[in-house]
Amino acid sequence: MALLLAGGMLLTACGGGSDGATTADRKSSGRDAPGVSGGGHPAPDAPAPGQGSRESEADRVREGQAEPDYHSTFALDVDTASYGYARRTLGDGRLPAAEDVRPEEFVNSFRQGYERPKGNGFSVNIDGARIGGGGTGASDWSLLRVGLATRTAPPTSERPPAALTFVVDISGSMAETGRLDLVRKSLTLLADELRDDDSLSLVTFSDEAETRLPMTRVKDNRNRIKDVVSEMQPAQSTNVGAGIELGYEESVEGHREGATNRVVLLSDALANTGETEAEGILKKIDSARREYGITLFGVGVGSDYGDAFMEQLTNKGDGNTTYVGDETQARKVFVDQLPAHLEIRARDAKAQVAFDRKTVKQFRLIGYENRKVADEDFRNDSVDGGEVGPGHTVTALYAVRLREGASGTVASATVRWLDPKTRKAQEETGTVTTGSVGGALWGGENDRLQIAAVAAYFADRLRGGDLPGAPGLGELASRASGLAESTEDSAVEKLATAIGQADRLNRGAGTDDAPDPSEGEIG
Repeated sequence: MALLLAGGMLLTACGGGSDGATTADRKSSGRDAPGVSGGGHPAPDAPAPGQGSRESEADRVREGQAEPDYHSTFALDVDTASYGYARRTLGDGRLPAAEDVRPEEFVNSFRQGYERPKGNGFSVNIDGARIGGGGTGASDWSLLRVGLATRTAPPTSERPPAALTFVVDISGSMAETGRLDLVRKSLTLLADELRDDDSLSLVTFSDEAETRLPMTRVKDNRNRIKDVVSEMQPAQSTNVGAGIELGYEESVEGHREGATNRVVLLSDALANTGETEAEGILKKIDSARREYGITLFGVGVGSDYGDAFMEQLTNKGDGNTTYVGDETQARKVFVDQLPAHLEIRARDAKAQVAFDRKTVKQFRLIGYENRKVADEDFRNDSVDGGEVGPGHTVTALYAVRLREGASGTVASATVRWLDPKTRKAQEETGTVTTGSVGGALWGGENDRLQIAAVAAYFADRLRGGDLPGAPGLGELASRASGLAESTEDSAVEKLATAIGQADRLNRGAGTDDAPDPSEGEIG
């Protein structure tokens, strides 16, 4: 299967895992998710810029200078595009390419029901369960879930005004059904959802970029905005760099103090003209991005989609990505979520999980490979993290192997972020003990933990991974169907459908044997 797949969203717009009815979610899971909540407390002083760039822990271990590292550090990520695009690909009868599958974006596409903080920071929720009989060699493994959540969004009327610059791809590839036509529908929907005091500008690009609408207050201009949107037609090649550069120029020109200033890129991200490297594009707009605090939100469309390119742009542009495959998803993004989630609650947010070597023999973070941060840079605030808005959740899953007879603390998780207004660092920490990870995963009380596990194992299967205890696709589809029924969650039902499609495609070319765990012990 690994050989087969190596060849080869739900949407939570402005970010993954955004959920509104958290109380209902906790009830559907059978118990409240444990954790520590609160708005955060002052963080220890960060080192001066540049002091965090030392040789890595792994290098020191190899050279015999340090004990094995029991810390895991990563930038928070609320993207969901990888899952959305995988669903689209499977629906088209193709397995997604392994390099386009990011497990964290699969997991973050689903509601988790975490306790919310009372303030503007994060709650830290940690729980887990024994993996048990699924797959090979899983009897002594557990799944640990670290969940971070921000307070839900206030009513749209209470948020700061927004100044949005939409950068729309009108290249020839956007002529395909489900691309530019879907973008036009999305922006038309949004025009009716924005407040009168919001502002909007529109830039289009093909081989060159053009301003179609300068920054304009929405009040009394909704019909004008819709007319400009309706006039967009496919043209020639794809010069993403020109579009983003002009988009940032327009955003700076129309910058509003006290407002949320954001560039929104809508594209299939198949750059083929001008600057085609994310790093080069972002260098050209770096000063505007930093000086004016303009964030970049990417919305992917199309059956052929440059997922990795879009993710690179938004990660380094202090933003996030999602994927829109049909009008239902477009309505979810542009009507239900984008207007409510424009505000930023945390900048440069990072998480660090410290495992207790007395109880933990081995652990593995599932996903986040391109969001890893050096342990020593956790409190170096010059090192980039992730941006998180209101009502968002971020979930990190770990496969954890406990020592025989272990009892006590398993891990502590700390999230650090900068207040978007004061730029002061804040932290919040939660811990978990062996007693909280001893129950059975499958068939247990916590439906939401099981949904996260199914999503992670599904992603791991698609990219030919070797997670311990990973069930086959057929079993995963069955578990997802059962969870969809027990939670009455349509998103989980769609997950079951996607897994079933992958199973049928896989069985058409090979077998679905569970792999053995292959990592060596760390202590």
